[in-house]
Amino acid sequence: MSRRTDRVSNLLRRELSTLIQRELNDPRLGGLVSVTTVETTPDLLTARVFISALGGKEERESAVRALGKAEGFLRRALRDRLEMRPIPALHFEADASIEEGVNVSTLIDHVAAERSTGPETEKR
Repeated sequence: MSRRTDRVSNLLRRELSTLIQRELNDPRLGGLVSVTTVETTPDLLTARVFISALGGKEERESAVRALGKAEGFLRRALRDRLEMRPIPALHFEADASIEEGVNVSTLIDHVAAERSTGPETEKR
């Protein structure tokens, strides 16, 4: 990615986070929905927006659907806030990396616990 696409991606992430938290009143968004990453294409015409939602897979998918329906509103709001033309098309996707990280951490803790108790048990 170029520096320009990185800057645009970071700007979109910040602005979308603010808009989602302050401007959208959709019950399908539930409690906490956060924009984790934005990946903008080199031509700046499309942005993949990865979101995480408090809860499980079902809550993330519901939030993705709600944000997809709100794309027009969000693009208009971005157009009013940013000095950039055109505003990229927004494609929302669920980001399961936080949940996957927790699962990996749990597995590591489980293996570490087995190793710490395993040798002592075998010596007896």
